[in-house]
Amino acid sequence: MPDQRLALTDKILIGMPFARSGQIVVRDTEQPGFAARIGASTKTFIIQADLRRDDGTRSTIKMKVCEVGELNTRAARAKARGLLLLIAAGEDPRPKKKVEILAAAKAAEKAEDEAARAAPLGVPTLREAWSRFRVSHLERKQRSPATIRGYTDHMERLFADWLDRPLSELGDEPRLLADRHDLISANNGPAIANGAMRTFRAVYNHARKTCRALPSENPAAAVDWNPEKRRDTAMGVTDLPGWFDQLARITNPIRREFHLMTLLSGSRPEVLKNVRVTDLDLKHRIMHMSKPKGGEMKAFDIPLSRAMMESIFRLRRIGPIIYPDSGRVWLFPSDAPCGHMTEHKEDRSVLSHWGNDLRQTYRTLAQAAEVCEVDMHLLMNHALPGVNSGYITRSKLMRDHLRAQQERLSVFFIGAAVKRGRPSSDELSRWLNSTSRTLLDDLMAEDPDAVRLKAGPRAAIRKLEVQAARLAVHALPSVLIDAPSRRSRTSTTRP
Repeated sequence: MPDQRLALTDKILIGMPFARSGQIVVRDTEQPGFAARIGASTKTFIIQADLRRDDGTRSTIKMKVCEVGELNTRAARAKARGLLLLIAAGEDPRPKKKVEILAAAKAAEKAEDEAARAAPLGVPTLREAWSRFRVSHLERKQRSPATIRGYTDHMERLFADWLDRPLSELGDEPRLLADRHDLISANNGPAIANGAMRTFRAVYNHARKTCRALPSENPAAAVDWNPEKRRDTAMGVTDLPGWFDQLARITNPIRREFHLMTLLSGSRPEVLKNVRVTDLDLKHRIMHMSKPKGGEMKAFDIPLSRAMMESIFRLRRIGPIIYPDSGRVWLFPSDAPCGHMTEHKEDRSVLSHWGNDLRQTYRTLAQAAEVCEVDMHLLMNHALPGVNSGYITRSKLMRDHLRAQQERLSVFFIGAAVKRGRPSSDELSRWLNSTSRTLLDDLMAEDPDAVRLKAGPRAAIRKLEVQAARLAVHALPSVLIDAPSRRSRTSTTRP
């Protein structure tokens, strides 16, 4: 709608309806530059004038004076006249904070222009190459959030001072990469330094696909890589009994089951933490790993052994009682903002092996259990070696062959801990041989005062919360089912 021109008065402004769409500007005929802006629900006095600076530049300033009703039209016109006089004198009347923000934005724009002029025609800066790599290679291919965070940390923290430099400048002087690698090794550690150089190498190679003006040899070739050794932290068969005794003494039942499931599944801890209740197919004994390493495109299923099923039954009984909200969504719930476990580390004196130690144990003892190489690749979701193995359809082996191999491994692990002739601790026997309802009764029966003396006031408060939540539950959902105990199963004889 075109602007209107009227001699603004309180009566006229009160009588004017709100705009049905867009905005209506009514300019005052008594004071040039003074106007009223009418929107869908507000009416505002404004000014508009050109500011001429000492350097000869000119910019248009639009500024709010006040809302209609805060001042009458005569007072608003007087205030506007004072602001317009400041503009005519070459002074910007807007709040200083806004002026400083605009000045900073212009300075940043000027710096970018200078960097662009300094770079050869068509050659991107490191910032531009990294931005293109992130969008087209990481986000478009749905890499995991952890992978993207790692690349971002390398580029925007360890190479922050290089982001506006032309990539050709770094390509022509590989010594810069070698020196930066030495610096990061000294300040941040050898492994982080190697990871940062691998990130730079990937970004450079990706940029050269679209910019042949870059040197053909990647400057990361000048780096003398730090030696990296794979950690040998797996347990042997003789280590399992002591580890299971330690695990049985962990008081938090969710964390206890998490460590057991990590061993029985050989899963990466970060992947296992993100398992939802809806990822479980108990009818077909399958668990879907929706966020594996490499992103959601590489999601896969793993078969569940009987011991893994019993662990899930215990979790589904106890989880919703300890964590009423998140326990119905996540397999390993917690009171973290995300709803699931975020930290799995334990004191080594409490539990000697956890996390990736258990994944290495899973792979190491599979050799002792005589599970073949191809089956281990399938169970651990590793790429199959060779052309011939590429013809294997994993899903067709899931419900029979792979489940049998998973069962074989679980029996091997637990059998090594509770083998015949070896006395087991009371905690271990009760944990592995009891139903999930029995464990819940134990959790409810423990006296908070005894917990306070043994584990401190925080544990006692948690115990009171658990018992209060349990008392508030009138009917347990049908999904909270019991696993048959091992003792009842072994004592039952077939007719």
